[in-house]
Amino acid sequence: MPDKKTTILLVEDERNVREAIAKFLRTEYDVTAAEDGVRAVNILKRNNFDIVLTDLIMPGADGFEVLDKCLKKDPQPSCVVISAHATADNGFEAKSKGAEDFITKPINLEYLENVLRKTMEKRNLRKENTELKKYLSDRNASRQIVGNSALMHDVMETIKQVAPARATVLLCGESGVGKELAARALHNLSGRKGPFVAVHCAALPTNLLESELFGHEKGAFTGASEQRKGRFELADSGTLFLDEIGEIDQTVQVKMLRVLETKTFERVGGTGQISADVRVVAATNKDLKQLVEDGKFREDLFYRLFVVTITLPPLRDRKEDISPLIDSFIAEFSAENSKKIDGISDPAMNILCSYRWPGNIRELRNCVERMVVLSRNEKLDVENIPIHIREHTSPGISRKILLPSILNIHKNEKILIEKALDETGWNVSKAANILGINRRTLHRKIKTLST
Repeated sequence: MPDKKTTILLVEDERNVREAIAKFLRTEYDVTAAEDGVRAVNILKRNNFDIVLTDLIMPGADGFEVLDKCLKKDPQPSCVVISAHATADNGFEAKSKGAEDFITKPINLEYLENVLRKTMEKRNLRKENTELKKYLSDRNASRQIVGNSALMHDVMETIKQVAPARATVLLCGESGVGKELAARALHNLSGRKGPFVAVHCAALPTNLLESELFGHEKGAFTGASEQRKGRFELADSGTLFLDEIGEIDQTVQVKMLRVLETKTFERVGGTGQISADVRVVAATNKDLKQLVEDGKFREDLFYRLFVVTITLPPLRDRKEDISPLIDSFIAEFSAENSKKIDGISDPAMNILCSYRWPGNIRELRNCVERMVVLSRNEKLDVENIPIHIREHTSPGISRKILLPSILNIHKNEKILIEKALDETGWNVSKAANILGINRRTLHRKIKTLST
């Protein structure tokens, strides 16, 4: 027998029946008995149960009222309805309203025990499914942000810590560092039941942004042919991600401040107050403090947003994350383009890991996508890397040799090849990477030039 017994609330107005059922069940279950529906509702307000076993026809509050109370509780108990007035309509109505099962009187105690056992099995299965979904959601949320570096470990720990809170979060960092991924991770780990809704503020002019955020009424402006809900309404019970918050006009900033303070707003052209339970996550690649000092961003809004701040580091400061990111992108784009790509060569990986990635993860992602799409082999190699990245990368060799080797290879082959080989300690693979040719071609040129 488990350490914790299954808890049951038994609701039955006939004393003899109530006492007989309670006595039978208490050998295996933790049973609380209520003599009518009103008493049961009061007990449910203060206590949680695994199962509620309730009679249907009772004075004061009937079984359907008890069932309704059960469905509104969190955590929600499973409900089994019993009745001496057994009709097809009663049974159908009870199950359609959320009852797990419907039992007729007189009650066969062995049958009742079987129903309760199956009810708990279903309940445990639902609990396991819920926990599995949460586990997978948490794992997927974490997987979206790839990174083994200490910097990204700290970022993910902060995200996990603040995700369940209702506080506004401001995500800071350069363009392309993955602020939207961080916002999605915050939402996925928050437990909020509503949707994740994103708005890229810099992409919309002021008049359209205001309508996009708060919605508009029919006839509010030219072209407003019907009422439209804004992103705040659409994100109710969920998360609203405001990307590039520093780009919004001050007229919109005023309305934004009011929403954050009162949780209410009006549609454009409307007068009615609308409430929305929205968790706001904002992002910026600008220095908001400087914008405040320059008079371009409201100080009161800044402090409303500046509750919890998470700064995502640029890719150049976490080079150890480049390799796992590349592996992740190869898998993603290979599947997306139905191509069989079996990883990337070490020389190609070295070049990509040596590049500074001014566009951060976005630039790396686009680069790998291009390499996968254009590759004719099962393994990505140096020749697949865009030329501008090879030109600006010098793994273990001076910049002055790199550029001439690419620009003047045909004019100064022997000199450049000798310099590349000397600089790399006659490592043919590395020298070939520097010269922008494959290893086989370099071997052939060395053989030709030495004769």
